[in-house]
Amino acid sequence: MTSVTNFLTIAFYHFIEMESYQDFQKPILDFCCDNDIKGTILLATEGINGTISGNQVSIIAFLDFIKNNNVFSDKFKKLEHKESWASTNPFYRMKVRLKKEIVALGIEDVSPTKKVGQYVKPEDWNNLIKDPNVLVIDTRNDYEVDIGSFKNALNPKTKTFREFPKFVKNQLNPAKQKKVAMFCTGGIRCEKATSLMLERGFQEVYHLQGGILKYLEKVPEKESLWQGECFVFDQRVAVKHNLIEGDYDQCFACRHPLSPDEMKSHHYKAGISCPYCYNHLSSEKLTSVKERQKQIELARARGDIHIGKVIKKEVLGESDER
Repeated sequence: MTSVTNFLTIAFYHFIEMESYQDFQKPILDFCCDNDIKGTILLATEGINGTISGNQVSIIAFLDFIKNNNVFSDKFKKLEHKESWASTNPFYRMKVRLKKEIVALGIEDVSPTKKVGQYVKPEDWNNLIKDPNVLVIDTRNDYEVDIGSFKNALNPKTKTFREFPKFVKNQLNPAKQKKVAMFCTGGIRCEKATSLMLERGFQEVYHLQGGILKYLEKVPEKESLWQGECFVFDQRVAVKHNLIEGDYDQCFACRHPLSPDEMKSHHYKAGISCPYCYNHLSSEKLTSVKERQKQIELARARGDIHIGKVIKKEVLGESDER
């Protein structure tokens, strides 16, 4: 699907030291708003991380702007991105945020700008993870792993990336795990995780370049070792091979992805609850989601779109994890 009537979504990140990152916020936000681009971009001293969507002409113009405009002093010249298409814009608004980290690990001085593991291209990933001497780790969170992962990959069972250092400390040992290969959605978390692992004394550390998204784009489905769908942090919820939209929806109350079968559960009430949260919601949260759903239904009856109040992702953790 390449029609300009559809929306081109790009995910990107780049680890690079940026002392004056605050100066980039306004020009990036202004360009995106002027070109009807929506999504979220994070800026920090360690680099840039974002997912945005718009028509094809606007997105191509954005890439040219951020790579070649003098205001950025060539810092994003080597920025790489992943593409996918959607029938509607998967974002409601445009945000450019200043952060301490472009992906929150919570440990100072751990950054791929200082040390990083070995990049593995998607085309070479299968051979690496087939090696019985390689420990394969999914660095994503539990709700993401629930709907898809690589066969035999270790699930750290984390709720946010900030819990990953504790998992490494308590469950892994550089004297026992000689070779470690890690992956995540777009490559940013596993890349930063390699920096942590090297700091902790692990010697041979690899990560999937471009993440699962690039793997699903590059590796033919018949050769793929991926099982299930890949969670994404936008309104598409999940994607399949070739980055087509998946079959999952999402519970508004707890943000857990839901399969078509799970939405048939008697515990599922659209916009209110699902099998993962139906008996865990506080009375305050339950009142809030019921009111939101009521407003959505009223807006739908009027033919309007109800964006609703932004609610903290209590179960999913930070939305900048990709």
